[in-house]
Amino acid sequence: MRSKRAGWLNGLRLGILMAAGLSTAAAAGTYELTIGETEVSFSGDNAKAFAVNGEVPGPLLRFKEGEDVTIHVTNTLDVPTSVHWHGLLLPGDMDGVPGFNGFPGIAPGETFTYRFPIRQAGTYWYHAHSAYQEQEGVYGPLVIDPKGADPVKADREHVIFLSDWTDERGAQVHANLKAMPDYYNYAQNTLLGFFREASEEGFSETLAERAAWGEMRMMPSDIADVSGYTFLMNGQPERTPWAGTFKPHERVRLRLINGSAMTYFDFRIPGHKLQVVQADGQNVEPVSVDELRIAVAETYDVIVTPHSAAPLQLIAEAMDRSGFALGTLSTDGAPANLPRPEQRPRGELAMSDMGMNHAGMDHGSMDQGDMDHGSMDHSQMPHDAMPQEEMSHTMDHGSMNHGEMDHEAMGHEAMGHGKMDHGAMPMKNDGAPPSALSRDHELVPSVGAPEGARVLSYADLRALEDNDDLRAPMREIEVRLGGTMERYLWTINGKKFSEAEPIKLNYGERARLTFINESMMNHPMHLHGMFVELENGQPREKQPRKHIVNVGPGRSYSVEITADEPGEWAFHCHLLYHMASGMMRKVVVAELPEGA
Repeated sequence: MRSKRAGWLNGLRLGILMAAGLSTAAAAGTYELTIGETEVSFSGDNAKAFAVNGEVPGPLLRFKEGEDVTIHVTNTLDVPTSVHWHGLLLPGDMDGVPGFNGFPGIAPGETFTYRFPIRQAGTYWYHAHSAYQEQEGVYGPLVIDPKGADPVKADREHVIFLSDWTDERGAQVHANLKAMPDYYNYAQNTLLGFFREASEEGFSETLAERAAWGEMRMMPSDIADVSGYTFLMNGQPERTPWAGTFKPHERVRLRLINGSAMTYFDFRIPGHKLQVVQADGQNVEPVSVDELRIAVAETYDVIVTPHSAAPLQLIAEAMDRSGFALGTLSTDGAPANLPRPEQRPRGELAMSDMGMNHAGMDHGSMDQGDMDHGSMDHSQMPHDAMPQEEMSHTMDHGSMNHGEMDHEAMGHEAMGHGKMDHGAMPMKNDGAPPSALSRDHELVPSVGAPEGARVLSYADLRALEDNDDLRAPMREIEVRLGGTMERYLWTINGKKFSEAEPIKLNYGERARLTFINESMMNHPMHLHGMFVELENGQPREKQPRKHIVNVGPGRSYSVEITADEPGEWAFHCHLLYHMASGMMRKVVVAELPEGA
């Protein structure tokens, strides 16, 4: 796919051909999906899950570029559901977000039919956009084959779908986070740790830093909001690893998909290089790395070439070092009896990750004025006792019942520009401030790779095909990502969703979105309906296209976008409980009046 603009032009040409009565027949495919309950035992105990066609993950859907697809989705649950086609270019009313573009969701007992043309190729996925169903099992892989020759040459391929599972219902997880922000933090600060740090750094310095963390209601070990997950590779837990096949010296394509609700993974195959050939479904010039960090909702295609018949171990280690999703490749496809990988040390955040000097920063100004703590209605926090139908209406991420969901979103009038000294943010080695050139995808803390290992960075990505919209951005939109673990609130420019006007983009305009992360957590930001181009140091024609942009703690990152997909589009952090706690906004692309 060259770009969204090229896709729009192709659609226009198609309409002209149809009007002229010429033959434009396209292949058509019909697919049947049923969303219902099932029982799983991923953790070793039996638990209820939601599933697609009885499977978790759901079945692999395989389309062909140029195909017209019809997908009948039947809801056998007793609550509303939906399916969002993550990363696909399609009409807004087919995007699958309740409350957007007139889509009501799929009521219990009803069937909704999605119809749209396939305008791209690559590795994508699908998932529910209702309540906490994405966490509870409604997700699956989606692969689109190119209509012409595939520029990625491979002898074999495997889809590797990574996900996190908890036997707790999603509403209970969210309620626990609201009630006690460190509920899932199993690496708490200790008195022994304090004295160890004091002996190394000095008593007063350690005391001041601990006080600063306390004022922010966070801990250096707050790497992940939720721990205790069972991690899955293609639906298989660590104790029964997924297994696939290979032959020595062939090119094996792995389509990596992170379909987790909250977990980042560091992926590697010991003893083998990974040749990255695709990011978020878009082809990139091949780049060889030792490992990569895959943020929530990202996809990467990699080529690995086994140099012998010895089994390969596929290792996806959670960023907070709380466990693995594991798999093996062998010549006969039988599970290889390989030892469990050694767990890497858990990293910790530092004040420098936010560009903060705890001795000179007014921490009290960080959250109280911007977070709007007092406006939260705790009586509406989701919990297991909440009727499922009410919870679903509360959590369908559109206009479901905004009075009950504590969304917060963008609004420049509430930014609080004076609150943070961005000039003090983390510096590169050359002293330049963080930007698209600062290799921000090498997230803090360190992934713990061996010294000298090459870890994928956004700066390494270079589009295989040239972008065809090379205009400079006409305007810049700041997207400030804020929040606090206390009371578990996450914001975009400090404005509640129910109080904020949509972001309006004029159809066809070129804009820059600059993400500024004022929090201590990572945020994988996702804009539905359109790709963005990373300002990553490559020439504009080679800027890679993505649909997820991870913004690390205390970092900034800019992307460019051509607003050529009319409609209403969800814009949110893809960490499920961040989105559910406020980090979401509606973007409207339309022909705006002159001067708007």
